[in-house]
Amino acid sequence: MSRNGVRNWPPVWTWVDGPEEKSPKGEVGILIWVSLTGVQPPDRCYLLINHEGSSYMGCLLFDDPAFCRYVVKLLDNYSHRPIAEIGSLDISHTL
Repeated sequence: MSRNGVRNWPPVWTWVDGPEEKSPKGEVGILIWVSLTGVQPPDRCYLLINHEGSSYMGCLLFDDPAFCRYVVKLLDNYSHRPIAEIGSLDISHTL
């Protein structure tokens, strides 16, 4: 997944709540929720994860708003699952 040819997976995780701000990197944590942006065009989505007792947010940016909506629906089906499991999904058939 990418925007303007720049890969956006795994997201950069930013600490939002919890006992420690550890700046995790990569496919870590458990997906809590995913949300499509409310800003037009809807070309980004936000992910909230739990990692080692703290919450972190990431953002995925897309060139195609329709594909972004598809990814949000897909990820919503993987709530409460490990990010590493989500990262191994094959979505090449959608491209």
